[in-house]
Amino acid sequence: MRKSDVDRLQREFEQLFSDMWQVPGFAGLRRGFRPHVDYYRTDDPPAVTLVVDLAGVDPENVEIAVTEREIVVSGERRRPVAGCRVSYRQMEIDYGPFQRHITLAEEVDPAHAEARYEQGLLTIVMPLSERARSGKVSIAIGGKR
Repeated sequence: MRKSDVDRLQREFEQLFSDMWQVPGFAGLRRGFRPHVDYYRTDDPPAVTLVVDLAGVDPENVEIAVTEREIVVSGERRRPVAGCRVSYRQMEIDYGPFQRHITLAEEVDPAHAEARYEQGLLTIVMPLSERARSGKVSIAIGGKR
């Protein structure tokens, strides 16, 4: 097992335990905001697209880091200031810092990735690397190709 696989597995277990022990939202012990993500591949053009639901997040508070096999989207959704004393009757919207690590199934070309933010959705399009586009890699026995 590669170190990157072990790191990914560790993050997934940490998130699983965090979700499992999450207390009801009104209890005052909120763990923060965890945006939902859609991730898909297209064939024409050959690319991977990630759509992150960031309603209420200022795009200036978002950071995106892409490598050939992973993307990290982080930032913060800040609670709006009411300008006066408020007394909540219901509190369901999550606020706070967030960080999503997505391990990609195929290699992408991070240098040509593009991002746009429209109507609360961050869309990141990452073209597949040339190696991923070919769909196969030749492997020789004994280290010779």
